[in-house]
Amino acid sequence: MSSTELPETLAAAVPRVSAVRVAEGERLRTVALPGLTLNVRSRPPARTGLPRALYVHGLGGSSQNWSALMPLLADVVDGEAVDLPGFGDSPPPEDRNYSVTAHARAVIRLLDASGPGPVHLLGNSLGGAVTTRIAAARPDLVRTLTLVSPALPEIRVQRNALPTALLALPGVAALFGRMTREWTAEQRTRGVMALCYGDPGRVSEEGLRHAVEEMERRQGLPYFWEAMARSARGIVDAYTLGGQQGLWRQAERVLAPTLLVYGGRDQLVSYRMARKASFAFRDSRLLTLPDAGHVAMMEYPEAVAEAARGLILESEAATGGTVGETNDRAGRSYGRGGAVVGEGDGGAGNDSDNDSGGS
Repeated sequence: MSSTELPETLAAAVPRVSAVRVAEGERLRTVALPGLTLNVRSRPPARTGLPRALYVHGLGGSSQNWSALMPLLADVVDGEAVDLPGFGDSPPPEDRNYSVTAHARAVIRLLDASGPGPVHLLGNSLGGAVTTRIAAARPDLVRTLTLVSPALPEIRVQRNALPTALLALPGVAALFGRMTREWTAEQRTRGVMALCYGDPGRVSEEGLRHAVEEMERRQGLPYFWEAMARSARGIVDAYTLGGQQGLWRQAERVLAPTLLVYGGRDQLVSYRMARKASFAFRDSRLLTLPDAGHVAMMEYPEAVAEAARGLILESEAATGGTVGETNDRAGRSYGRGGAVVGEGDGGAGNDSDNDSGGS
């Protein structure tokens, strides 16, 4: 895919706000597709010829949510992280469709435009639902699937997830925006972190500062609440779909080897769903992190990277690919076929400069 400038019609509609942050070693580019412009974040791989990977964030998040994990896998994949339409630095889609299917369609179009061959696909929360739908509908595009707290339907929804569901109701987003008009960007950021992290204290002062700056930038975008509300509505709608379009039914259709990552302190996706997911995905491995919240790839990037590395190396070896020496320890760090493996602290704390996360 070649980088392009924003189309004039979209560029004119996007207000001038502060530039999105780019961490050291990262690059940003925009990809123009019919009716859609996507911002893509990447960092150079360790060497040429590595298999491709694409990272997809959750509701309210952005490609920055993967900045801690991407460098840890740069020796085994050539990775990129996408800002879904209306999030991060990607403008809204022209049709204003924020359903899970529409987000999946946007990612599929990005993958189709990037050239032949499947990729290692990683998704968190909403991104987990999106990538599950992609893997079920287009198995030719997905070599492996890594899902961190995927937003799959629950019978008993987590209590702290109810505000997200309420956000989907018409008018609630605007009402909430008016009610919280006096909140500072730091107050909003700390609130999101308290919801998404198992231990918000693991975020460094520098990481908090950059997250607050990103929140200030987003609040300057006139479509911020629209993207949040309509994407939340898209999740609720996806939860209610039955038949072949139901997310659990689609999970059962996924052929790609799948790594499932669940946090014991996740307030948005229940820890108890881990075992159900491990049985739904036919070729699954399960990593549980008892102290992690909703964004384990930000809190415990080393543990997630180690498990993802094992999956990627195993898959590449099975398909004749060569990405380097097999990491036996990575291969043993997660369970197969539904075996739950607990990790105590899951690795070092997150001192990276990511934003506050998403759901």
